[in-house]
Amino acid sequence: MNVRVLHVLDHSIPLHSGYTFRTLNLLREQRKLGWETFHLTGPKQGQALQTPADKAQLEQEVDGWHFFRTPVPELGPSLPGLGELRLMRQLEQRLQSVVEQIRPQILHAHSPVLNALPALRVGRRMGIPVVYEVRAFWEDAAVDHGTTQEGSLRYRLTRRMETHALKRADHVFTICEGLRADIVARGIAHGKVTVIPNAVDIDNFEPGGQADEGLKASLGLSGAVVLGFIGSFYAYEGLDLLLDALPLLLQHRSDVRVLLVGGGPQEAALKEQAQRLGMQDKVIFTGRVPHTDVNRYYDLVDALVYPRHSMRLTELVTPLKPLEAMAQGRLLVASDVGGHRELIQHDRTGILFKAGQVDSLLESVLSLLAQPERWASLRAAGRRFVEEQRNWRVSVNNYRAPYADLLKHAKLGL
Repeated sequence: MNVRVLHVLDHSIPLHSGYTFRTLNLLREQRKLGWETFHLTGPKQGQALQTPADKAQLEQEVDGWHFFRTPVPELGPSLPGLGELRLMRQLEQRLQSVVEQIRPQILHAHSPVLNALPALRVGRRMGIPVVYEVRAFWEDAAVDHGTTQEGSLRYRLTRRMETHALKRADHVFTICEGLRADIVARGIAHGKVTVIPNAVDIDNFEPGGQADEGLKASLGLSGAVVLGFIGSFYAYEGLDLLLDALPLLLQHRSDVRVLLVGGGPQEAALKEQAQRLGMQDKVIFTGRVPHTDVNRYYDLVDALVYPRHSMRLTELVTPLKPLEAMAQGRLLVASDVGGHRELIQHDRTGILFKAGQVDSLLESVLSLLAQPERWASLRAAGRRFVEEQRNWRVSVNNYRAPYADLLKHAKLGL
């Protein structure tokens, strides 16, 4: 099957995020299938760049990938919602121009809904099938960023926009079963929704190596049992729960230390919490480290901890970090939110504890540390799960049937 598909994206490389990494892996695998992929980013890409020259580019080559860019509109002060309307209008105009230039067979809009609605308008006007890929719901992301509250007027209006886009799209893709269930509950036919699961490029991950004793000593971790988290410090990640559990852990295992690698909105609050608990010498904050050095820090960790709090975002959406940990053959302990349960089989590929409960986290960590004879089988099962089920080739194959169906109906004029 040959197909020309135009992906409409929120942002892309050279910006780095889980969003851009997923995009690149999807595009690589689609190209391996022989498909032609084209790529347009919305105005937010330009807003995130630093220099006027970058912001002004209408096309850009990055690491061998060609991107069409959308100019940043002059926003200025406005009433709530008008800024988003301007962004959508700007994207629609740019998308119309790119579509007329490359003549794609499918428009593939990725979250947020600010990309989907312009794509639907252009697709209907040009007679091109439009698919919408939901990575997270815009209303839930706004709650996480603190710009609205669940149930507020803005939340309800945003949710209505999402549902409108889902109903109008010719097909819907999403990243996990939790989001598919929510989409179907909005009245979207089950057969119209396909999951393209988060995955990893298994060739980029090797089972964990030996700890760099020099680095370990420099961080004050020599002789310690290290519980670690490597990533962005958002409130929903639940790192506050891990710090609350640390004094209790130390009553049973005085050699335990917590290593937090990265940064983010909660960094200052977590440092203050460690100070308040008298744990400032037991919690090591490294700050953000170069991407090339990340594996050195992974190798210092005895068990990774993902204590996500329970909320709509974490119950519905699967994260990438546990998959990356399993790909490296790491031990992991995680809360039993829906996004984790979809990835981690308790007592087989990792250990799950009751979300939000310090005692459950404490019991799970202590039990794992007390049973080193189980570690090899946990590590091997996690690695096998990723190799067999959660690699990008398997995930991207799920596009084939919906794409083929859309192209068939388009040719028939249905």
